[in-house]
Amino acid sequence: MLALMLVCIGCQWHLKPTDTDAAGKRIGIQRFDRIEMLYLTTGDYSALQQMNTYFPTETRMLIEDMLHLGQVNDPDINTKFLFFFQDSTLQQMLNDVQQQYANMDDIDEQLSTAFKQLKEDIPEIAMPNVYTQIGSFDQSIIVSGGSLGISLDKYLGADYPFYRSHYNERERRLMHRDMIVPDCLCFYLLSIYPLPKGHNQHDRDRHMGRIMWMTNRVMQKTVFDNDFVDEASTFMHHHPRTSLDEFLKDRKV
Repeated sequence: MLALMLVCIGCQWHLKPTDTDAAGKRIGIQRFDRIEMLYLTTGDYSALQQMNTYFPTETRMLIEDMLHLGQVNDPDINTKFLFFFQDSTLQQMLNDVQQQYANMDDIDEQLSTAFKQLKEDIPEIAMPNVYTQIGSFDQSIIVSGGSLGISLDKYLGADYPFYRSHYNERERRLMHRDMIVPDCLCFYLLSIYPLPKGHNQHDRDRHMGRIMWMTNRVMQKTVFDNDFVDEASTFMHHHPRTSLDEFLKDRKV
């Protein structure tokens, strides 16, 4: 999932944050998935044009880096993209995403609250541009530069039929709507405070524990719970003056 660290015509879909969003009260999730779905289910060329016009970077990342269909400017790439999703399992998934995520106001509100808290805790962190997309069950959260992409196909519920035959129970417990915001925080923090290179597995797990602890703090509840999260909690309890920025850099503290 970390490999990439790498409106609708006639509808009132907001491609850019509203005035309220711009004022910092709401994240303003950009629904790239809706235009993507329109093209993949109808072949509407105008929807494809809107993908390339309003979401050029997101479209390129989806086609090239996630689906590995080729270069976005290849002459036949649009046909490949459309044909790829004609698989019956993916067609059913497109329909299921449309039903489960017709409304995402709750996610937008949770994201806004969480990132507001994160900004208060670590003021130097920039707020990301958040968008939704549909992949092919491979990656959940995509972070690239200042953008954070949510692949809704990875959050259809622990009992989703495709998940039951392709993921173990531990993995499936994390593949539901309530994990979108914690995952966004966790992966975004990890893009800013990456895993230490050249360290052993224990050091990497320790660092990940600090990222998870910070996510719990921002969410104001226990989402992640393991020995390394407990270690991070114990450290901060005994060293309350340690800045959160230094704590997450995880070099000498």
